[in-house]
Amino acid sequence: MAAAYDAIVLGAGAAGLMCAATAGQLGKRVLLIDHADAPGKKILISGGGRCNFTNLGTVPERFLSANPHFARSALARYTPADFVALVGRHGIAWHEKTLGQLFCDESAKQIVEMLLGECELGGVEIALGAPVTDIEHADARYRLRLGARTVEAPALVIATGGPSIPKLGATGFAYDLARRFGLKVVEPRPALVPLTLGGDEVLFRELSGVSAEVVAKAGKTGFREAALFTHRGLSGPAILQISSYWRHGEPVRIDFLPDRPAGWLRDAKRASPKAGLHRQLAAVLPDRLAETLADRLGLKGELGAQTDGKLQAAEQALAAWPFHPNGTEGFAKAEVTVGGIATARLSSQTMEARDVPGLYAIGEAVDV
Repeated sequence: MAAAYDAIVLGAGAAGLMCAATAGQLGKRVLLIDHADAPGKKILISGGGRCNFTNLGTVPERFLSANPHFARSALARYTPADFVALVGRHGIAWHEKTLGQLFCDESAKQIVEMLLGECELGGVEIALGAPVTDIEHADARYRLRLGARTVEAPALVIATGGPSIPKLGATGFAYDLARRFGLKVVEPRPALVPLTLGGDEVLFRELSGVSAEVVAKAGKTGFREAALFTHRGLSGPAILQISSYWRHGEPVRIDFLPDRPAGWLRDAKRASPKAGLHRQLAAVLPDRLAETLADRLGLKGELGAQTDGKLQAAEQALAAWPFHPNGTEGFAKAEVTVGGIATARLSSQTMEARDVPGLYAIGEAVDV
């Protein structure tokens, strides 16, 4: 005999825990399953172990999806303020960092404990270390085998996330399951991930450990934050952000001096004609970076010896320095996955598959 539930949720990460808790508190009998031996593993490492649990600037326009409007309904009905209120009810102290990011004062463990507490309030049954070996769908019910145990429910929620950070057990299970039920998958790719450099740009790896505040751009999208040179290429907040928009074959352009007005080098030439370019750059950039950029630009000697045309060209290069990444550090280093289960056949209000009643897809597994 199969144990009967109202809903079975696959995946005890952020989305799965939140879904199970909400359904349980609405009076549903819920089973939450995860093949890992502990819940919320990605939550625990997020925000450097302090969990950046929401952002005050959470609006649909800041989410990436093949359907940019898909997130509107959900975000309108559950806002950052709602989650902050939940955090407050559990007595978790938090603080705001740059750009509206909210972090726990103490530990990401508090967020996992909060979600588990909410699940307990809803009477949710949790099965950990329980890989699903078989899934059947017949007579409007989903039947799953967990080792020697069989469970069933009229609702099945896919919340198993994307393949980023496989060392924590992340896989493409959600995509395989979605395809099995006829849902399409938008090509998954690593995002919020360091970029790697090759060819002539390998020389910039010698700056490993050097960082500077820049504007990083891919296409028409740009982010102003710190960029960090690494032994493999480029990282830091600005690069992680722009990596979600970058595509193979495209350049990433860096404005190393975003606060400098047009003509600043020509003005410097008139004010300090005996100064060199390295000295001008070192006044606002780390010395090793200033030296490398000055060397690459090839303006030898004093500024007074340079033509205005050459100085203008140097300004333009420093404002849109093109890097040509040969790839990323992959899912192993990616914080999230872009792409996933296509939203085209999902309801933006309920997350239910339009053509497969009772099947839901939520969280990072989805193309949002």
